[in-house]
Amino acid sequence: MNTAAKAGIFAGGLVVVFGGAYGVGNAVGPESADPEPSAHGGHSEEGDAQAGHGGHEGEAAAGAAAGGLQVSEGGYTLDLRTDRLQAGKAGELEFAILDAKGRPVTAYEVEHEKELHLILASRDLSTYRHVHPTRAADGTWSIGVNLPTAGDYRVFADFKPAAKGAQDLTLGADLAVGGAYNPAGLPEPAATATVDGYTVTLDGGLASGAGQELTFKVEKNGKPVTDLQPYLGAYGHLVALRTGDLAYLHVHPNGEPGDGSTKPGPGVSFSATAPSEGAYRLYLDFKHDGVVRTAAFTVNTGQEAPAAQEEEHEDGGDHSH
Repeated sequence: MNTAAKAGIFAGGLVVVFGGAYGVGNAVGPESADPEPSAHGGHSEEGDAQAGHGGHEGEAAAGAAAGGLQVSEGGYTLDLRTDRLQAGKAGELEFAILDAKGRPVTAYEVEHEKELHLILASRDLSTYRHVHPTRAADGTWSIGVNLPTAGDYRVFADFKPAAKGAQDLTLGADLAVGGAYNPAGLPEPAATATVDGYTVTLDGGLASGAGQELTFKVEKNGKPVTDLQPYLGAYGHLVALRTGDLAYLHVHPNGEPGDGSTKPGPGVSFSATAPSEGAYRLYLDFKHDGVVRTAAFTVNTGQEAPAAQEEEHEDGGDHSH
Protein backbone atom coordinates (compact mmCIF):
# COMPACT_ATOMS: atom_id res chain seq x y z
CA MET A 1 0.00 0.00 0.00
CA ASN A 2 1.54 3.32 -0.94
CA THR A 3 1.79 6.36 1.27
CA ALA A 4 -1.07 8.16 -0.41
CA ALA A 5 -3.42 5.24 0.13
CA LYS A 6 -2.52 5.01 3.79
CA ALA A 7 -3.04 8.73 4.19
CA GLY A 8 -6.47 8.36 2.69
CA ILE A 9 -7.34 5.57 5.11
CA PHE A 10 -6.51 7.80 8.01
CA ALA A 11 -8.23 10.90 6.60
CA GLY A 12 -5.09 12.63 5.52
CA GLY A 13 -2.95 11.78 8.55
CA LEU A 14 -1.17 8.48 8.69
CA VAL A 15 -1.51 6.85 12.09
CA VAL A 16 0.29 3.58 12.66
CA VAL A 17 0.31 1.50 15.84
CA PHE A 18 2.27 -1.62 16.66
CA GLY A 19 0.88 -4.72 15.07
CA GLY A 20 2.56 -6.57 12.16
CA ALA A 21 4.37 -4.90 9.34
CA TYR A 22 3.28 -2.78 6.46
CA GLY A 23 6.29 -3.27 4.18
CA VAL A 24 8.33 -1.09 1.95
CA GLY A 25 9.61 -2.97 -1.06
CA ASN A 26 12.04 -3.12 -3.95
CA ALA A 27 11.68 -4.12 -7.60
CA VAL A 28 11.37 -7.82 -8.25
CA GLY A 29 14.65 -9.54 -8.90
CA PRO A 30 18.11 -9.24 -7.40
CA GLU A 31 19.80 -5.97 -6.70
CA SER A 32 23.24 -5.15 -5.45
CA ALA A 33 23.80 -5.20 -1.72
CA ASP A 34 23.81 -1.87 0.04
CA PRO A 35 27.08 -0.18 0.95
CA GLU A 36 28.20 0.09 4.53
CA PRO A 37 27.31 3.40 6.21
CA SER A 38 29.67 6.18 7.16
CA ALA A 39 30.72 6.68 10.75
CA HIS A 40 27.73 8.94 11.32
CA GLY A 41 25.15 6.95 9.46
CA GLY A 42 25.21 8.76 6.12
CA HIS A 43 25.31 6.89 2.84
CA SER A 44 25.13 7.58 -0.83
CA GLU A 45 21.93 6.83 -2.73
CA GLU A 46 23.67 4.37 -5.03
CA GLY A 47 22.30 0.89 -4.44
CA ASP A 48 20.35 1.82 -1.38
CA ALA A 49 16.83 1.84 -0.11
CA GLN A 50 14.91 2.37 3.03
CA ALA A 51 13.57 -0.11 5.44
CA GLY A 52 10.88 -1.75 7.36
CA HIS A 53 7.45 -0.56 8.27
CA GLY A 54 6.04 -1.76 11.33
CA GLY A 55 2.41 -2.34 12.21
CA HIS A 56 -0.79 -3.81 10.88
CA GLU A 57 -2.94 -0.79 11.52
CA GLY A 58 -6.29 -2.52 11.83
CA GLU A 59 -5.05 -5.53 13.75
CA ALA A 60 -3.12 -3.41 16.22
CA ALA A 61 -6.30 -1.74 17.38
CA ALA A 62 -7.71 -5.19 18.02
CA GLY A 63 -4.76 -6.15 20.22
CA ALA A 64 -2.51 -7.98 17.76
CA ALA A 65 1.04 -8.82 18.76
CA ALA A 66 3.54 -5.99 18.43
CA GLY A 67 5.57 -5.89 15.24
CA GLY A 68 8.82 -7.83 15.05
CA LEU A 69 8.31 -9.86 18.21
CA GLN A 70 7.46 -13.08 16.40
CA VAL A 71 9.58 -15.23 14.11
CA SER A 72 6.43 -16.69 12.52
CA GLU A 73 3.14 -15.04 11.69
CA GLY A 74 0.39 -15.39 9.11
CA GLY A 75 1.81 -18.62 7.76
CA TYR A 76 5.30 -17.18 7.13
CA THR A 77 8.56 -17.68 9.02
CA LEU A 78 11.83 -15.74 9.09
CA ASP A 79 14.55 -18.37 8.62
CA LEU A 80 17.70 -16.58 9.78
CA ARG A 81 20.51 -18.71 8.39
CA THR A 82 23.25 -16.57 9.89
CA ASP A 83 22.86 -16.61 13.66
CA ARG A 84 26.29 -15.26 14.65
CA LEU A 85 28.67 -12.56 13.42
CA GLN A 86 31.83 -11.01 14.84
CA ALA A 87 31.90 -7.37 15.93
CA GLY A 88 34.02 -5.10 13.76
CA LYS A 89 34.45 -7.67 11.01
CA ALA A 90 32.75 -7.84 7.66
CA GLY A 91 30.34 -10.74 7.39
CA GLU A 92 27.48 -12.04 5.29
CA LEU A 93 23.96 -12.14 6.67
CA GLU A 94 21.70 -14.70 4.98
CA PHE A 95 18.05 -15.53 5.53
CA ALA A 96 14.89 -16.64 3.77
CA ILE A 97 11.18 -16.14 4.26
CA LEU A 98 9.44 -19.52 4.35
CA ASP A 99 5.79 -20.14 3.58
CA ALA A 100 3.49 -22.49 5.53
CA LYS A 101 4.95 -25.49 3.66
CA GLY A 102 8.54 -24.51 4.45
CA ARG A 103 9.30 -23.30 0.94
CA PRO A 104 11.32 -20.09 0.40
CA VAL A 105 9.18 -17.22 -0.86
CA THR A 106 10.37 -15.91 -4.22
CA ALA A 107 7.65 -13.38 -5.09
CA TYR A 108 6.99 -10.20 -3.15
CA GLU A 109 4.91 -7.08 -3.54
CA VAL A 110 6.91 -3.94 -4.28
CA GLU A 111 6.02 -1.33 -1.71
CA HIS A 112 7.82 1.98 -1.30
CA GLU A 113 10.30 0.96 -3.95
CA LYS A 114 11.61 -2.20 -2.28
CA GLU A 115 10.56 -5.84 -1.95
CA LEU A 116 11.89 -6.26 1.58
CA HIS A 117 13.34 -3.98 4.22
CA LEU A 118 15.74 -5.24 6.84
CA ILE A 119 16.52 -3.54 10.16
CA LEU A 120 19.22 -4.61 12.57
CA ALA A 121 19.25 -3.15 16.07
CA SER A 122 21.38 -3.97 19.08
CA ARG A 123 19.48 -4.73 22.27
CA ASP A 124 20.92 -1.62 23.92
CA LEU A 125 19.72 0.39 20.87
CA SER A 126 23.16 1.94 20.37
CA THR A 127 23.50 0.44 16.88
CA TYR A 128 20.80 0.67 14.23
CA ARG A 129 20.98 -0.30 10.58
CA HIS A 130 18.33 -0.04 7.91
CA VAL A 131 19.50 -2.04 4.90
CA HIS A 132 18.26 -3.74 1.77
CA PRO A 133 19.58 -7.18 0.92
CA THR A 134 19.76 -8.93 -2.44
CA ARG A 135 17.40 -11.80 -3.23
CA ALA A 136 18.64 -14.82 -5.17
CA ALA A 137 16.36 -16.75 -7.51
CA ASP A 138 15.92 -19.51 -4.90
CA GLY A 139 14.52 -17.01 -2.37
CA THR A 140 17.68 -16.61 -0.29
CA TRP A 141 18.34 -13.04 0.83
CA SER A 142 21.88 -11.87 1.62
CA ILE A 143 23.78 -8.72 2.46
CA GLY A 144 27.24 -7.85 3.72
CA VAL A 145 27.27 -6.20 7.14
CA ASN A 146 29.86 -4.98 9.60
CA LEU A 147 28.39 -4.40 13.04
CA PRO A 148 30.59 -2.27 15.30
CA THR A 149 29.68 -3.59 18.75
CA ALA A 150 29.20 -7.00 20.33
CA GLY A 151 26.01 -8.19 21.94
CA ASP A 152 22.53 -9.41 21.15
CA TYR A 153 20.82 -7.94 18.09
CA ARG A 154 17.31 -8.16 16.71
CA VAL A 155 16.80 -8.63 12.97
CA PHE A 156 13.53 -7.36 11.52
CA ALA A 157 12.30 -8.38 8.06
CA ASP A 158 9.52 -6.16 6.70
CA PHE A 159 7.75 -7.42 3.58
CA LYS A 160 4.54 -8.45 1.84
CA PRO A 161 4.41 -11.75 -0.08
CA ALA A 162 2.82 -11.62 -3.53
CA ALA A 163 0.57 -14.59 -2.72
CA LYS A 164 -3.16 -13.93 -2.87
CA GLY A 165 -4.50 -12.80 0.47
CA ALA A 166 -1.05 -12.30 2.04
CA GLN A 167 -0.68 -9.47 4.53
CA ASP A 168 2.13 -7.03 5.27
CA LEU A 169 4.39 -8.57 7.91
CA THR A 170 7.29 -7.70 10.15
CA LEU A 171 9.04 -10.81 11.50
CA GLY A 172 11.93 -10.78 13.95
CA ALA A 173 14.78 -13.08 14.96
CA ASP A 174 17.80 -12.83 17.25
CA LEU A 175 21.38 -12.44 16.06
CA ALA A 176 24.47 -12.86 18.26
CA VAL A 177 27.48 -10.63 17.58
CA GLY A 178 30.65 -11.86 19.27
CA GLY A 179 33.33 -9.75 20.89
CA ALA A 180 33.96 -7.77 24.06
CA TYR A 181 30.52 -6.80 25.31
CA ASN A 182 30.12 -3.33 26.78
CA PRO A 183 26.43 -2.38 26.64
CA ALA A 184 25.62 1.29 26.34
CA GLY A 185 23.04 3.07 28.46
CA LEU A 186 19.94 4.49 26.81
CA PRO A 187 20.53 8.18 26.01
CA GLU A 188 18.38 10.59 27.97
CA PRO A 189 15.44 12.22 26.19
CA ALA A 190 16.52 15.34 24.30
CA ALA A 191 14.87 17.67 21.82
CA THR A 192 17.79 17.75 19.40
CA ALA A 193 20.16 15.33 17.71
CA THR A 194 23.08 16.03 15.40
CA VAL A 195 24.42 13.99 12.51
CA ASP A 196 27.03 14.96 9.90
CA GLY A 197 26.66 18.68 10.62
CA TYR A 198 22.85 18.59 10.55
CA THR A 199 20.77 19.47 13.60
CA VAL A 200 17.35 17.86 13.90
CA THR A 201 14.87 19.18 16.46
CA LEU A 202 11.89 17.18 17.69
CA ASP A 203 8.63 18.85 18.66
CA GLY A 204 6.04 16.51 20.18
CA GLY A 205 5.99 13.14 21.88
CA LEU A 206 4.31 9.74 22.17
CA ALA A 207 1.27 8.68 24.15
CA SER A 208 0.09 5.18 24.93
CA GLY A 209 -3.04 4.30 23.00
CA ALA A 210 -3.50 7.80 21.60
CA GLY A 211 -2.33 9.38 18.37
CA GLN A 212 0.22 12.16 18.74
CA GLU A 213 1.99 14.33 16.21
CA LEU A 214 5.77 14.51 16.06
CA THR A 215 7.46 17.13 13.91
CA PHE A 216 11.16 17.06 13.09
CA LYS A 217 12.88 20.23 11.86
CA VAL A 218 16.11 19.79 9.90
CA GLU A 219 18.81 22.48 9.87
CA LYS A 220 22.35 22.65 8.55
CA ASN A 221 24.88 25.20 9.79
CA GLY A 222 22.09 26.96 11.62
CA LYS A 223 19.91 27.37 8.53
CA PRO A 224 16.65 25.52 7.82
CA VAL A 225 16.92 22.86 5.12
CA THR A 226 14.15 23.59 2.63
CA ASP A 227 15.24 21.24 -0.14
CA LEU A 228 14.99 17.78 1.37
CA GLN A 229 14.95 15.11 -1.31
CA PRO A 230 12.28 12.42 -1.71
CA TYR A 231 13.38 9.14 -0.30
CA LEU A 232 11.24 6.08 -0.99
CA GLY A 233 8.33 8.37 -1.74
CA ALA A 234 8.63 10.63 1.30
CA TYR A 235 10.72 13.42 2.81
CA GLY A 236 11.38 11.37 5.91
CA HIS A 237 10.88 7.95 7.46
CA LEU A 238 10.53 7.12 11.12
CA VAL A 239 11.14 3.87 13.00
CA ALA A 240 10.46 3.48 16.72
CA LEU A 241 11.73 0.62 18.87
CA ARG A 242 10.37 0.05 22.36
CA THR A 243 13.09 -0.46 24.96
CA GLY A 244 13.23 -3.88 26.53
CA ASP A 245 11.55 -6.12 23.96
CA LEU A 246 12.31 -3.97 20.87
CA ALA A 247 8.73 -4.00 19.65
CA TYR A 248 8.79 -2.32 16.27
CA LEU A 249 6.91 0.59 14.74
CA HIS A 250 7.46 2.25 11.37
CA VAL A 251 5.51 5.29 10.22
CA HIS A 252 5.57 7.48 7.17
CA PRO A 253 5.07 11.24 7.33
CA ASN A 254 1.86 13.18 6.98
CA GLY A 255 1.86 14.12 3.29
CA GLU A 256 4.15 13.18 0.44
CA PRO A 257 6.17 14.86 -2.33
CA GLY A 258 4.01 16.12 -5.15
CA ASP A 259 0.73 16.19 -3.24
CA GLY A 260 0.49 19.96 -3.66
CA SER A 261 0.80 20.83 0.02
CA THR A 262 3.81 19.03 1.52
CA LYS A 263 6.96 21.13 1.50
CA PRO A 264 10.49 19.66 1.22
CA GLY A 265 11.47 20.79 4.70
CA PRO A 266 12.53 22.01 7.05
CA GLY A 267 9.73 20.24 8.93
CA VAL A 268 8.66 16.61 8.53
CA SER A 269 5.66 15.54 10.60
CA PHE A 270 4.29 12.15 11.60
CA SER A 271 1.33 10.82 13.53
CA ALA A 272 1.99 7.79 15.72
CA THR A 273 0.46 5.84 18.58
CA ALA A 274 2.57 4.06 21.19
CA PRO A 275 1.26 0.58 22.09
CA SER A 276 2.21 0.90 25.76
CA GLU A 277 3.77 3.16 28.33
CA GLY A 278 7.56 3.26 28.35
CA ALA A 279 10.67 4.56 26.63
CA TYR A 280 11.16 4.42 22.87
CA ARG A 281 14.11 5.06 20.61
CA LEU A 282 13.17 6.97 17.44
CA TYR A 283 15.23 6.86 14.24
CA LEU A 284 14.48 9.50 11.61
CA ASP A 285 15.84 9.02 8.09
CA PHE A 286 16.06 12.04 5.82
CA LYS A 287 17.81 12.67 2.54
CA HIS A 288 19.76 15.77 1.51
CA ASP A 289 22.51 16.33 -1.04
CA GLY A 290 22.12 12.76 -2.24
CA VAL A 291 22.83 11.18 1.16
CA VAL A 292 20.41 9.55 3.60
CA ARG A 293 21.19 10.25 7.23
CA THR A 294 19.63 9.07 10.48
CA ALA A 295 18.96 11.16 13.59
CA ALA A 296 18.11 9.26 16.79
CA PHE A 297 16.03 10.35 19.79
CA THR A 298 14.84 8.87 23.08
CA VAL A 299 11.20 9.57 23.94
CA ASN A 300 9.18 8.61 27.02
CA THR A 301 5.45 8.25 26.60
CA GLY A 302 3.44 11.10 28.03
CA GLN A 303 6.34 13.54 27.85
CA GLU A 304 7.36 16.15 25.32
CA ALA A 305 10.99 15.98 24.25
CA PRO A 306 12.81 18.32 26.68
CA ALA A 307 14.58 21.36 25.31
CA ALA A 308 17.96 20.06 26.41
CA GLN A 309 21.42 20.14 24.95
CA GLU A 310 21.94 18.46 21.61
CA GLU A 311 22.36 14.73 21.59
CA GLU A 312 25.55 13.86 19.75
CA HIS A 313 24.51 11.32 17.12
CA GLU A 314 27.11 8.64 16.98
CA ASP A 315 26.45 4.96 16.32
CA GLY A 316 22.85 5.06 17.52
CA GLY A 317 21.73 5.92 14.02
CA ASP A 318 24.36 4.06 12.09
CA HIS A 319 22.40 3.29 9.00
CA SER A 320 22.73 2.09 5.46
CA HIS A 321 20.14 1.40 2.80
